[in-house]
Amino acid sequence: MRSASEGRITRAVLRDESLRLFAEKGPDSVSVRQIAAAAGVSPGLVLHHFGSKDGLREEVDRYVLDAFDRLLGAITADGAPGFTDPAAHGSLTEAMLEHLPADSPIPSYLSRLLLSGSGSGRRLFARLYELSRATLDAMVRAGLAAPGRDPAARAAVLMANDLAVLLLRDHLTAVLGTDPLSAEGMARWGPEVLAIYSGGLTVAPEGEPEGDIAP
Repeated sequence: MRSASEGRITRAVLRDESLRLFAEKGPDSVSVRQIAAAAGVSPGLVLHHFGSKDGLREEVDRYVLDAFDRLLGAITADGAPGFTDPAAHGSLTEAMLEHLPADSPIPSYLSRLLLSGSGSGRRLFARLYELSRATLDAMVRAGLAAPGRDPAARAAVLMANDLAVLLLRDHLTAVLGTDPLSAEGMARWGPEVLAIYSGGLTVAPEGEPEGDIAP
């Protein structure tokens, strides 16, 4: 008979292996048998802990959403680098990656979750939009941004631009020759994001760096 401690460990291992496989292949392309093999257990044990693959996927969704909320808490906590300070972070994606291991499957799974049409995906999108609105409001109060004619739409545009790096990761890697979520990729991506946000796409007057706003 397995102890409660062993059961919790097995459950966590199954969740973690499922997250890795779901992020890599997509939940619909992964079977219970594959998950069991990756965790070194029988398929029956997977069903014992979660009832079905749908139950396991719900567990993975909850885990990823909880992890995302913890990441946001670390990013926006008192004493953390100012999220609205352009010198601190070029984007939400960049800020997130600073708080995740380089090989974390969470960014890839988040992109799948956002496109899934599931309740978890809708909750994640709403949470991201709330953060984008709050960030824009804070930047306006600090004199770092203008609210625009439609602040709600402006916040949505900023969020959509930021999420593109997650949703289009494979395509961006193909055209840039660098994974945009790697340290090297962010070193290329971040400065361009900041330059566009601070100065737009207009050509700078001669003698001024691109991205700076002319007085």
